[in-house]
Amino acid sequence: MKKTYIQLLACLALLIATSTSCDNDFEEVNTNPNVPNTVTPDLLLPNIIRSTVNENMGTAWGIGNIVMQYTAKIQFVNEDRYLWGEQNGIWSTTYSTLREVQNMYNIASSTTPVQKNYQAVALIMKSWMMSLVTDAYGDAPYSEATKGKDKAYFPKYDTQEAIYNGILKDLADANALLAPENGVVNGDILYGGDVTKWKKMANSLRLRYLMRISNKRDVKADLQAIVSNPTATPIFTANVDNAALRYLATVPNQFPLYTSRVGSFDEFRLSKTLGDKLIQLNDPRLGIFARPTVASVAAGKPAYVGVPNSLDDVSALTYNGGAQNVSRVGSTYYIDGFGTPTEANLNIARGIIMTYAELQFILAEAAQKKLITGDAKTYYEKGITASFGFYGLEVPAGYLAQPDVVFAETKALELIGTQKWIALFYSGLEGWFDWRRTGFPAIKPGPSNLNQNRVPVRFQYPSSELSLNKASVEEAIQRQGPNDINTAVWWDK
Repeated sequence: MKKTYIQLLACLALLIATSTSCDNDFEEVNTNPNVPNTVTPDLLLPNIIRSTVNENMGTAWGIGNIVMQYTAKIQFVNEDRYLWGEQNGIWSTTYSTLREVQNMYNIASSTTPVQKNYQAVALIMKSWMMSLVTDAYGDAPYSEATKGKDKAYFPKYDTQEAIYNGILKDLADANALLAPENGVVNGDILYGGDVTKWKKMANSLRLRYLMRISNKRDVKADLQAIVSNPTATPIFTANVDNAALRYLATVPNQFPLYTSRVGSFDEFRLSKTLGDKLIQLNDPRLGIFARPTVASVAAGKPAYVGVPNSLDDVSALTYNGGAQNVSRVGSTYYIDGFGTPTEANLNIARGIIMTYAELQFILAEAAQKKLITGDAKTYYEKGITASFGFYGLEVPAGYLAQPDVVFAETKALELIGTQKWIALFYSGLEGWFDWRRTGFPAIKPGPSNLNQNRVPVRFQYPSSELSLNKASVEEAIQRQGPNDINTAVWWDK
């Protein structure tokens, strides 16, 4: 018995010695001195900006430009005929990226001193990203969207009204946090760390979203408070303030379409709706948005020809004698698929979040509706000038005096809406969102549309949500309406 006890003690001692030795070796082997154990906000910020802007631009190319009749398809025309199916890009990218946004905010909050500027940038990006989701889908996960670690595995769908309340609060909080003395913002591929421009972006977005819900709520006091105090709540004052990601000639910050196949790019052509309007106005922006037809250039008489939206496959491909006789999208957005993008083109082909031109049209509408003080005509003309300036153009002599451009009280909202629509060419999904609210310009479904002559007003919820978060999404559908592309969201009802 004594021998057994001694043997047991010996084994126990050996086990302790061995485990201690193994533990020490384990730490040495698994600690890599070349890999950081912590992440800082500047490492998270570039991809937060890039991934969401790129997804927004990609969705615009595939759906947004078509539904707003900036472009039309001549091949594989289902999207142009409103046979959309699921459009999950904005949803998936937003919710996967929101985790990084929350991480950036949490890290900035845990430092000493607190990195207030990073907190603010996180709130601004979260607000813009969630606006894309709710404007595209309606009710959506918001208050519980990034709380998986808190065991919120089946996040509830907040109402769009509640989401907008959160967006507007976060943007106001961001405005209060942002200040040059609150630290440097590294990793900022949008504004190069200029916190004053982030502050202008926050307040300009507030004006956009207040106007978005202006048919559902009295926003007059909130709009006027922002516009009246440029010191406390600065907004965009020129094109240099544009929230527009400048792309580079190489990855990772390369304009998304530069890697597309020529054939894929050329499936999209100038829409007859946009083309006819710009030709009517003798508008030089047409030469930025599109190219003369191949046949007309070969004949020595360059001409722009748009193709109607929502044609069937055969009619689309053979319209006006075929592809050589309809205009491709401007070379700015692709450089014909060859070579290195030029400096001038990179200045135009940007990942747009919001521009000074859009802001001026928002102010013009608000002034016309007496929601703010100010002259609607002045804002309207500044918006047109800013849009031309964005493309390096001057407003032609006589342009503003044309019957369909000159400001007139009797049709002011239509004029503002039409010029805003032109200015929002390939600006993400903003043209679609704004048209649903204002109804300007008149967008009519094409002859072979598959949606009973209705222009879609939202995206369907992803089927994955019906599988993984069924109770929450079904509650939202019961409250909002059928899960299809014709159910208007809260601010659109």
